[in-house]
Amino acid sequence: MLSKWKQQSPYHLMLIPSLVLVFIFSYIPFYGLIIAFQKYNPGLGFNSPWVGWDNFSHVFSQPNFVRTIWNTLYMSVFKIIGGIIVPVIFALLLNEVLHSGVKRTFQTLVYIPNFLSWVIMAGIMLDILSSDGIINTFLGVFGIAPISFLGTPSIFPWTMIVSDIWKGFGFGTVVYLAALTSIDPGLYEAAVIDGAKRWKQTIYITLPLLMPTIVLMTVLSLGNVLNAGFDQIYNLYSPVVYQTGDIIDTYVYRLGIQQAQYSIGTAVGLFKSIISSVLVAVSYFLAYRVAGYRIF
Repeated sequence: MLSKWKQQSPYHLMLIPSLVLVFIFSYIPFYGLIIAFQKYNPGLGFNSPWVGWDNFSHVFSQPNFVRTIWNTLYMSVFKIIGGIIVPVIFALLLNEVLHSGVKRTFQTLVYIPNFLSWVIMAGIMLDILSSDGIINTFLGVFGIAPISFLGTPSIFPWTMIVSDIWKGFGFGTVVYLAALTSIDPGLYEAAVIDGAKRWKQTIYITLPLLMPTIVLMTVLSLGNVLNAGFDQIYNLYSPVVYQTGDIIDTYVYRLGIQQAQYSIGTAVGLFKSIISSVLVAVSYFLAYRVAGYRIF
């Protein structure tokens, strides 16, 4: 036991700086959660009057809060679904490309947006989706009037969903391509001998063997159901689309930072954190039971 500890001690020492940072920035701030149960006054600090559950009662009685929960679930669920389907389809198509140079080129091109922040992506999207942008210019060729993708409440959520899938599906493609390389080529050779074409091979060999990875990625995504993408929506939304584009994170930001309602904002953030923690725990439990994946 002692020899094993000596052997692994350098790795444990490497963890110390990270553990210190996590303790400082993640655990010490837990004390600030008491603001959710106070009528917080910056002048009084944590000695502000205690109000118990009143902040939560006030939040849950607000129609806007119920609407933000629906918007969050609506967008995040479709982002998760699209974030699974699109990478799987693209990985299957890319796997059929025989020229390695072409395959690597496409793989790199779709992966690049994953490294760009939403501040940069928002600027790109504003140029693409503006009234004189690429998309509306193309639609104008067919006599279609310009569409306000970021200013129409009914269109804005789907603009967020599609753009999020576009930005992130490159990462999923890499994961599924890696899973495809682990499939035994002998299975395809046997299928060819039996007369199976590429479509039959995909249906009866590729997809069944890819399913554990698909299930794992889907289950692990459940923990993000309440994370509809603050960076994305904050950089692209406006008051005209609050009705359909406002999510829990942007709602907390406006209440806690812009309107200085610190207690209400903390209460909403605490509610979201608790639900998200439960979803993360459930997702890892399902990942272990369904796909055999475990962290420790």
